[in-house]
Amino acid sequence: MSATLATVSYIGATILFILSLGGLSNPESSRRGNLYGMIGMAIAVIATVFGPNVTSGGYAWIIGAMVVGASIGLYAARTVKMTQMPELVALMHSLVGLAACLVGYANYIDPAASSHLSGAAKSIHEMEIYIGILIGAVTFSGSIIAFCKLSGKIGGSPMLLPARHWMNLAGLLVILYFGREFLHAETLHDGMLPLFVMTFIALLFGIHMVMAIGGADMPVVVSMLNSYSGWAAAATGFMLNNDLLIVTGALVGSSGAILSYIMCRAMNRHFISVIAGGFGTGGGTPAPKGEGVQPAGEVNPILAAETAELLRDAKNVIIVPGYGMAVAQAQHTVYEITKVLRDKGVNVRFGIHPVAGRMPGHMNVLLAEAKVPYDIVFEMDELNDDFPNTDVAMVIGANDIVNPAAQEDPTSPIAGMPVLEVWKAKTSIVMKRSMASGYAGVDNPLFYKDNNRMLFGDAKKMLDEVLVVLKT
Repeated sequence: MSATLATVSYIGATILFILSLGGLSNPESSRRGNLYGMIGMAIAVIATVFGPNVTSGGYAWIIGAMVVGASIGLYAARTVKMTQMPELVALMHSLVGLAACLVGYANYIDPAASSHLSGAAKSIHEMEIYIGILIGAVTFSGSIIAFCKLSGKIGGSPMLLPARHWMNLAGLLVILYFGREFLHAETLHDGMLPLFVMTFIALLFGIHMVMAIGGADMPVVVSMLNSYSGWAAAATGFMLNNDLLIVTGALVGSSGAILSYIMCRAMNRHFISVIAGGFGTGGGTPAPKGEGVQPAGEVNPILAAETAELLRDAKNVIIVPGYGMAVAQAQHTVYEITKVLRDKGVNVRFGIHPVAGRMPGHMNVLLAEAKVPYDIVFEMDELNDDFPNTDVAMVIGANDIVNPAAQEDPTSPIAGMPVLEVWKAKTSIVMKRSMASGYAGVDNPLFYKDNNRMLFGDAKKMLDEVLVVLKT
């Protein structure tokens, strides 16, 4: 393939990637957006493999690597459960960071990559290598820790070391110092030591950064690492002088940064306070369990049969799904209940909080998988004013996103966080296995409100019982 045809292919792939992002912004066009992205990636891979920069001797290695990678990807796609999607996404981000590191080292070691450069051009190329490996190392180690937290291998509580901010600052100064040494290295051997030291510090920084972030902020962490992986890809594009990688990385990096901002705003959090660690504290101090006004009152339990009767007699129902629905794999039963109620003339809608679940859009994907119609799924801001006119608000496995302490208790760690105001409905029903607090570790006064009922047990089992009663 000629260089001109490869460039035209790259332009076409770039356009398809932009169309893909546009399609993914709406549930109804997301399938088309996914198709655009797959076609664009196929064109990009073909144009790169058969482009002028690959010699005939490299095809065997490339094909072998693609077969291995494709096999792993197909296996993961077929076996990974929807509840494991957040940790899978984090793991994929780690691979992008690792790739950026390996490409950076290979590019520096390869004499042909910079033999034609001199002076300022050579310094710029080496700076690209240094920055690319730096971002890649932070992304790799941070994503591995995020994977471990999301999969439960590491606890969700933030690990806040004494003088951690000074440690981060010291690490940054060391990285800057060795960056200067790297740019002034006269031989390959002289440059490897600064590169190794920087990579080691960057790996530690990635671990420290994500370990210090509380469990409730993990959706923001996933989108933040998505942004980092994009910038790592863009840096790799600069190293390889590949325009498509630069553009694609910039698209992913900028969209991930915008998403992180949206997520932070939805939690009444500042991005810097998320990075600082903890939850609901700008200074990075972890929120002690039970901090703020303690909930008071008695819990009113309810049975599945009584829940079914309330739903059957209601005119307006709002369902608020959370991570508990994902764990119980109850989304299909939820759809069946929704279908039965709508057939009876009940107005059923779904309220989605921006940080529900463990990654952006987690609940939307689950509901789409269960074939819940897109036109009855609404964002938090679209539904909050309707709760006073709602007969039943049903919360399935959510906690922090429906916590009234965010509005009623100024001393709460989540004070000011926008939440779904389910307690304003005539009756709210919360489905949980126990009275345990949510991922943020904050107690929920909703459980003790007079108009609230608690349906204890496995979400799918309880909803199956509700469905049986509704049908009979």
